[in-house]
Amino acid sequence: MMESLVRSFLSYLRVEKGLAKSSISSYGGDLRKFAAFAEKRKLKLENIRSEHVVDYLAGLYQLKLDSRSVARHLVSLRHMLRFAVSEGLLKTDPAENMEAPRFRPRLPTHLSVDEARRLIEQPDTRTPEGMRDRAMVELLYSTGMRVSELVGLKAEDVNLESGVLRCIGKGDKERLIPVGRAAIAAVQEYLKHGRSKILHGRSCAYLFMTRRAQRMARETFWTRLKTYGREAGLRTELTPHKLRHTFATHLLEGGADLRSVQMMLGHADISTTQIYTHVVQERLKQVYRAHHPRA
Repeated sequence: MMESLVRSFLSYLRVEKGLAKSSISSYGGDLRKFAAFAEKRKLKLENIRSEHVVDYLAGLYQLKLDSRSVARHLVSLRHMLRFAVSEGLLKTDPAENMEAPRFRPRLPTHLSVDEARRLIEQPDTRTPEGMRDRAMVELLYSTGMRVSELVGLKAEDVNLESGVLRCIGKGDKERLIPVGRAAIAAVQEYLKHGRSKILHGRSCAYLFMTRRAQRMARETFWTRLKTYGREAGLRTELTPHKLRHTFATHLLEGGADLRSVQMMLGHADISTTQIYTHVVQERLKQVYRAHHPRA
């Protein structure tokens, strides 16, 4: 019964909510753990009580999961149990009034302006693949896209004349993002001298592809990005998401407001973007110290 509910809920997330595959996979991983917990205790859905949810969360702590991970499992479970109530499978939600574990927000790490410059300079633009990689890194830093959004770009999604690209984000939501001059120049160079050599007479709808004329997998680009990070002498391991954080941080340090950054990042809720408020607060302190007569 519990496995059946998990499958129905995941199908609802895919069909009704339009969630990305990665999000559905994350929900599925969390909820199958609860299904295994319920099966082990021979619990039917209608018999689940709040004390069972407490026992389940306590078991996650015993598995050495941190508070952030436990909180995520509880959120996943809450969504599924609410779905069960809405479908008439449960009368009440046993996790409805349960408080999530408290944890200190983890501030995102980012590159300095100099580190970002060094990273961008790593691909060898004398080769078609180097032109492609340079354009990809420039676009990530210039737009703050998710890596899945970057590899999903079609050639017609980028309007180089107007300096804007069309991006399909989570839940198939479309947004327009401005593109900086350096990124436009890198994409133009790639389109003019690199892409046709990679395609070698074949066709591909996607902007960035491999020698097989297939869309580049995000894992492939991640691996290449880490290599460039090491070659640039970066102190920590580089991920595409770190470039997304770098984009947001550098914008805010330069004076952008949170609402504008939220729209460019494609965050549905401003609360998600508020992890960057420490950047805004630090900039305000600098302005205060620089301009207040008694600072």
